[in-house]
Amino acid sequence: MPGLQLNDVYLARQRIASLVRVTPLEYSPSLSRLMGVAVYLKLESQQITGSFKLRGASNAVAQLDAAARERGVVAASTGNHGRALAYAASRLGVKATICLSHLVPQNKVQAIRDLGAQVCIVGQSQDDAQREAERISAVEGAALLPPFDHAAVIAGQATLGLEIIEQLPDVAQVLVPLSGGGLFCGIALALKGVNPAIRLHGISMQRGAAMHASLEAGHPVDVEELATLADSLGGGIGLDNQFTFTMTRDLCDQVHLVDEASIANGIRHAYFEERQVVEGAAAVGIGALLDGLIERRGPIVVVVSGRNVDVQQHQRVLAGANE
Repeated sequence: MPGLQLNDVYLARQRIASLVRVTPLEYSPSLSRLMGVAVYLKLESQQITGSFKLRGASNAVAQLDAAARERGVVAASTGNHGRALAYAASRLGVKATICLSHLVPQNKVQAIRDLGAQVCIVGQSQDDAQREAERISAVEGAALLPPFDHAAVIAGQATLGLEIIEQLPDVAQVLVPLSGGGLFCGIALALKGVNPAIRLHGISMQRGAAMHASLEAGHPVDVEELATLADSLGGGIGLDNQFTFTMTRDLCDQVHLVDEASIANGIRHAYFEERQVVEGAAAVGIGALLDGLIERRGPIVVVVSGRNVDVQQHQRVLAGANE
């Protein structure tokens, strides 16, 4: 892989051990009955800031030298990366500025502010927020820490993969939410580095799946960012993508797209059957299983990536809405 090795993942785990928690891997009786094989949920939704993003953000901030820490960090985010970066920066005494588009739900905006970060809201897409983050970095000298296409971020997310294979050594298939690819590439790097036979599925939404469109085209492409229950999976992968496009292309066994109804079904299943509150992006793997998209070969692990869902939206979905 370009510039990343399994050893980087083990070093990342040592670096962030005091900043993140090891999350549970729980057996799902209902999904196991459905599939006819053992299905487990990797509940990264129980991470400290409510999503997997804390791993990558912590690793990236922890690797900054003293001069860089003094200048602070800046990033664009659909919410969870910003929240994670704000938390990691506050723990390590670093100023953080987070750029968000107007599409980011208010609950995620407020959570970032509550962690002491400066928030800039600009534009109608993740790409607009990214351009503002780049401008701030150029003017103020703050370290630009992207949400996915960054070696330290990927290595941090990969620590989740190490936990999966240590908690379930005979895992056969893993379902991972796929957006910019930081989480997918990290998990795939760790798992296939230990056992190349493990099958990795990237799961995304039908509305504006940038990585899927880029893989289809053979190179990074722009896509229109559309409103979706899986709002954390929105945004492009960057036309100058350095890591995640190539890694996803090389490590992903199959990509599946699920519609809004499937995402809503995943959210409802997580709540009523698993007693878990999850956001739309975290429900896509469950949705893929409910839709019969995955081969019945286990054990299967579904990565449940986050819980930071707007409460009112969650209540609407539980009541039967698919939007």
